[in-house]
Amino acid sequence: MHIILLSGGSGKRLWPLSNDIRSKQFIRFFKREDGEYESMVQRMYRQIREVDPQAHVTIATSKAQVSSIHNQLGSEVSVCVEPCRRDTFPAIALASVYLHDVKKVSKSESVVVCPVDPYVEKDYFAAVKKLGVLAAQGEANLVLMGMEPTYPSEKYGYVIPETRETVSRVATFREKPDRESAARYIRQGALWNGGVFAYKLGYMLEKAHELLEAENYEDLLSRYDTLHRISFDYAVAEKEKRISVMRFDGDWKDLGTWNTLTEAMEESCVGRAMLNETCENVHVVNELDVPVLCMGLKDMVVSASPEGILVSDKVQSSYIKPFVDEIDQQIMFAEKSWGSFRVLDATDESLTIKVTLNPGNKMNYHSHERRDEVWNVISGRGRSVIDGVEKQIRAGDVLRMKAGSRHMVFADTELKIIEIQIGKEISVSDKRKYDQPLLTAAAKSH
Repeated sequence: MHIILLSGGSGKRLWPLSNDIRSKQFIRFFKREDGEYESMVQRMYRQIREVDPQAHVTIATSKAQVSSIHNQLGSEVSVCVEPCRRDTFPAIALASVYLHDVKKVSKSESVVVCPVDPYVEKDYFAAVKKLGVLAAQGEANLVLMGMEPTYPSEKYGYVIPETRETVSRVATFREKPDRESAARYIRQGALWNGGVFAYKLGYMLEKAHELLEAENYEDLLSRYDTLHRISFDYAVAEKEKRISVMRFDGDWKDLGTWNTLTEAMEESCVGRAMLNETCENVHVVNELDVPVLCMGLKDMVVSASPEGILVSDKVQSSYIKPFVDEIDQQIMFAEKSWGSFRVLDATDESLTIKVTLNPGNKMNYHSHERRDEVWNVISGRGRSVIDGVEKQIRAGDVLRMKAGSRHMVFADTELKIIEIQIGKEISVSDKRKYDQPLLTAAAKSH
């Protein structure tokens, strides 16, 4: 089975933990059996592997998220990268052409597309597998998974099937309605459109050629920024005549807001937090190394991160986006393929960052033209290369790089560094990359 996981969007409704780089699916909310926390994308990927170890998974994502995906799932995971965001149809078309041209998947094989961020259990993946089988049978060009609605939601589009059988042809689609219309659709047997569907790969290749004039993967990739923004539902699903829907009545939650997210959290507090006995239905997520104390709160969510602090009624938290859109500040935390960084202090002419490199990982060999840097190693062991000279580094070492100096660092163990940037024009765009220098045999063995 081939699965395309759609990983996109900035997830601003989960501010201050999410931002333009760190989307909601990468935030570690969920406690595993071993006591460690995992993110939505880690949980989804793990569950797929547990249900079907042979499943072939490709993640369709934007350039900004690639580092986070490799950080959380490893460097071997298959990723199809959008050069820019163009909504779900171009993303799915690009991923489908990628499967055929790059991964050499046959046109006759079925593909299931799933969002990466719903909260589901194992029965969902059994349904996903069945969806792929239905697509392979070819009785319909497109097979949707329709979620049995639990209330008249205004957040979802609705699919109205012709019959109430488990698998039925689709009679019609309805856009996101008001609450009264949603209740009427449900009485008609409508299902939530959860954005999960399956098709034979050849069908989507035809749609990519017909609607996007795609000749092959390289052609579509080179023209991607010129494509019209359009959702898969508008471009394909609502126009398809041979389309069916399969009912799914298992656990499925769209964790798009703090209100829905806290319903899936197994514990009230993540991070350093205390609730006194008068608190009711209160959840705290604290990423700062300071304690948070809540007293006498009811139906509230409290979240603290380097990006900011949120204190909100749970219902009101669903309306956070327009306020967050007005916040304009530097990204304070991000995961990279090699580890993560957190901004500790920022002034007009300096930036202080705590950098954590995972064992066996390294930064690119690079230089900056408009700033000097000082690195203070605070824990771990590794190797630095500054202007071609390799040196072993450990806690207590201080490295100084003038503007224009080429440098990189390699982590033999987990390596933590306080990086101080000094200059009048500190910018993420002030970076020039070079070919990686040869490291000693001991370093390269990692």
